[in-house]
Amino acid sequence: MQSTLINIERRHAIGFCLAVALFELLTYMASDMIMPAMLQITDGFAADPRHVPNAFNLYLLGGVCLQWLIGPLSDRFGRRRLLLSGSALFALACAGAMLTRTIEAFNVLRLIQGMGLGFVVAVSYPALQEVFCEADAVRLMALLGNVALLSPLLAPLLGSVLLEWLTWRQLFLGLSFAATLAWLGLFISMPETVATPRRDGRLLAPVDFTFKHLRQRYCALLRNPRFVCASLALGLMSLPLIAWIGLAPLLLIRLNGLTAMAYGLWQIPVFSAVIVGNLILHRLLPTCALPRLIRLALWPYCCGLLSLLASAFVDGPLAWTVGALAVYAVGLGMSNAALYRLALFASDDSKGLMSAMIGMLSIAVMGAGGALIASVGGGDSLHVFALWATVAGLLCLPFLHRVLRDDSRAPDSTPSTQ
Repeated sequence: MQSTLINIERRHAIGFCLAVALFELLTYMASDMIMPAMLQITDGFAADPRHVPNAFNLYLLGGVCLQWLIGPLSDRFGRRRLLLSGSALFALACAGAMLTRTIEAFNVLRLIQGMGLGFVVAVSYPALQEVFCEADAVRLMALLGNVALLSPLLAPLLGSVLLEWLTWRQLFLGLSFAATLAWLGLFISMPETVATPRRDGRLLAPVDFTFKHLRQRYCALLRNPRFVCASLALGLMSLPLIAWIGLAPLLLIRLNGLTAMAYGLWQIPVFSAVIVGNLILHRLLPTCALPRLIRLALWPYCCGLLSLLASAFVDGPLAWTVGALAVYAVGLGMSNAALYRLALFASDDSKGLMSAMIGMLSIAVMGAGGALIASVGGGDSLHVFALWATVAGLLCLPFLHRVLRDDSRAPDSTPSTQ
């Protein structure tokens, strides 16, 4: 790491990054590791299989429920205590899944578990931006993206293997134990960035919290077209991948008759491609401005989606659909962290509130869009899925055009060398 913006020992900085990475990984593992067992869960509860994508979409929407409040509270009371509270809530919700006896109770806990994702987005991401300089912060965001993507890449396989010896309830107990370890790591290593003097002499002062003031600040952000367009573009660009995660058990296991292990193996090309895109971002970052990086990423992004669209009209093999998703995923990996940075610095407001609004807009788009794709038959046919996933992904282009049309106005568009 080149430098930190606050005084923090190197071992604590590394410990903080590792603890955040573990907590973020677990918030995704809580969803993806259990996906191979979702049909087993619905059968055990005598519930309709439609709850398979519903449980996943509820998890995403859980990430939105409290972000509007979490971010501003962290601006007022500090990032540290909010993130510790969020990781504790997540651990308890995972433990509670062991005791569920109905699909309704299970879905409620999925919603609460998803709130852990809200704490990651609204608290840990701004803290990383405030601890580290710009170039390191973007690199860390990309690397955290890789860590998070190891979950849908490896978790279905890991879940399939563990389910040979454990029940799905025991899997949730293991997730709760790991979340407790993440809480301990954050407790030991996480610095407080609010009201902490920076190396440049600036002080990130606590922000007064009143609901009237909060409403005014959120309304001001919603009137910022650059911020809104960047946030919506983040959600739309990720929507094809999110829809694939939610519907893949239906498309691959129920529709194509694959085993849980084969289902996990078919995830590897897609999520490996996102990691490749993040590594390309890491390599290009020192020499490329962020808007130029996003423009470069649009080449594989659009080519992959157009190939996916072609598969919707041709009776091609499963490999075609997965290959097209992999090409799209390279572009997604190249652009996601850069676009998040542009959104976060599209206004001078506090980063906790801005990160919360980014998360609310982008995750709401992903959750509602995933539910809509499922409702029009995306889980009943690969061709229907390919058609609507492509349409959803390409809808980001007008919003990206608004964000990128004037590079000279893009804040932080040139990587910092601090």
